[in-house]
Amino acid sequence: MFEQKSVYKKLSRLSASIFTAAFLFSTSSNSIAAELELEKDELTFGFIKLTDMAPLAIAYEQGFFEDEGLFVTLEAQANWKVLLDGVIDGKLDGAHMLAGQPLGATIGYGTKAHIITAFSMDLNGNGITVSNDIWSQMKKNIPHKDGKPVHPISASALKPVVEKYKSEGKPFNMGMVFPVSTHNYELRYWLAAGGLQPGFYGPGASGTVGQIGADTLLSVTPPPQMPATMEAGTIYGYCVGEPWNQQAVFKGIGVPVVTDYEIWKNNPEKVFGVSNDWAEKYPNTHLAVLKALIRAAKWLDENDNANRPAAVKILSKPNYVGADYDVIANSMTGTFEYEKGDKREVPDFNVFYRYFATYPYYSDAIWYLTQMRRWGQIADDKPDSWYQDVAKQVYKPEIYMQAAELLIKEGKVAKADFPFGSDGYRDPQTHFIDNIVYNGKKPNDYIAKFPIGLKSGDVVTGTGITKKK
Repeated sequence: MFEQKSVYKKLSRLSASIFTAAFLFSTSSNSIAAELELEKDELTFGFIKLTDMAPLAIAYEQGFFEDEGLFVTLEAQANWKVLLDGVIDGKLDGAHMLAGQPLGATIGYGTKAHIITAFSMDLNGNGITVSNDIWSQMKKNIPHKDGKPVHPISASALKPVVEKYKSEGKPFNMGMVFPVSTHNYELRYWLAAGGLQPGFYGPGASGTVGQIGADTLLSVTPPPQMPATMEAGTIYGYCVGEPWNQQAVFKGIGVPVVTDYEIWKNNPEKVFGVSNDWAEKYPNTHLAVLKALIRAAKWLDENDNANRPAAVKILSKPNYVGADYDVIANSMTGTFEYEKGDKREVPDFNVFYRYFATYPYYSDAIWYLTQMRRWGQIADDKPDSWYQDVAKQVYKPEIYMQAAELLIKEGKVAKADFPFGSDGYRDPQTHFIDNIVYNGKKPNDYIAKFPIGLKSGDVVTGTGITKKK
């Protein structure tokens, strides 16, 4: 936990008051006080120990929160459910969240609550790792060039291994971090693109965990526990964020086979979430938080990632991620190691600011909703308008742009860094491992393109899929 001491707070406030008075006395229109009158200045934010919580850590360590008159405590949470519950019950003012969490909560999948996001924390950053034994069985199915596997590696290389296990009556268990996590949908996407059925959500015990009709049995494991769980043999592989794929390489227990950058280039990953009630009660405080986070994201990417080594040093502290510097640096500084010794340049493995990474696109929200429907978490068909309406309830680009405009006026960011004029939708996206094009304005057309997954009229039962009468 990080918390400024009360004496420090009082001194900071006194300094801020003197500074504000001086600015207000001048003709400047750029002062924080002139723009925002904070409704609340002492805040507690939650996070999970992953490298993509970096904007929160950097906003704290670089003083960006303080610049906005905010006194912030950062608290690591035990798991994603505890974190979400903390935001809902008010113990946390906001949190580093899975992109699917505000959407799932708002539509009532799991705990029902109206959660919003006005800030996307990053692009990319995840990987899928398998145990050494599974890798040795997969490897013969993968094309090689110059003695190294050709990437991206398709799950079709895993399919014969899974079929062998099934023929022997052995369940093929894999881990992901939460039912509405990017990791769950990315792992499912990769498996299905390779011809494997990852299972459906529906009624009954197997439906609760999304294993109806499954070739591979996916279950929840907290991120820091992934390597140890795989080493124990409980799971044969997993999808997780860093540094827990690289940890498997360093420990010599597994091999990352594909990154989410290879599954969906520049995919959205985490968001900063708050309750809708909180955002309505503290609108100026919310804007101040967003300003600090935007500056942190910029710092992380500026000058071709020149600040990344410093960021890694911060994240390696036990209060943040707590993994070794070298483990975090292996992906955070623009490289990624697959099989031991097979380190490749992946400059966009973690993206925090470029490519409008922090802008909360409606089309990003809709992609998650399409995957929820594809795998049965949304039980019935919905019209395209429903997807669009839910996206607008949860994703708030209009609030984000208010914060951006304040920073532009203050000269802290450039106007070109933001998608002015956007309608909230990305252009149709083509960079998926299965080459299926995604158009966020046509979600039902997109769902219909997949050979594996629910189709229009499909309903999940306890034993499989049926057409709704």
